[in-house]
Amino acid sequence: MKLLIDFFPILLFFAAYKMAGIYVATGVLMAATVLQMGLIYLTEKRLQTIHRVTLVLVLGFGALTLLLQDERFIKWKPTVLYAGMALALALAQWVWRRNFLKVLLGSQLALPDLVWTRLNIAWMGYCAFMSALNAYVALFYSTEDWVNFKLWGYVFPLAFIVAQGIYIARHLKDAPPPPGGAT
Repeated sequence: MKLLIDFFPILLFFAAYKMAGIYVATGVLMAATVLQMGLIYLTEKRLQTIHRVTLVLVLGFGALTLLLQDERFIKWKPTVLYAGMALALALAQWVWRRNFLKVLLGSQLALPDLVWTRLNIAWMGYCAFMSALNAYVALFYSTEDWVNFKLWGYVFPLAFIVAQGIYIARHLKDAPPPPGGAT
């Protein structure tokens, strides 16, 4: 169910684009994202920072796209989101000496500190890669190609998450259980 909630805005965006064009699709994406965040809030009783940032960016860049009738804004939203995530993870790691992944998931996963650092760096690299890839497609390809990339490009996050899961699984037995966790 969570997977469906995560992907339904982009699926609706893709379908709306194919039926009615980029501006209708942008409005559908905005509405679907508001609905998605509402569902997440109902089930989890809160929105994580990434959810709030995503909502603000979708609504902000979507509104600019619709008001100015300029599709470049919606096309650049993922680039800005991924670049912001990479930057936030890097600043947290190397300036504030905090690992946001460990802060968010440390109570659920017992991993050695070195593994948390490697995961954080992997996420920085992944976000930087996705930001650059989206920017490249937005700059050098048609809107039609960019929309297709938005749908079929989900192979990248899926592959990254699977690889991350395999990496994490190798290290779960090496770490002590999280405080307050089951023994």
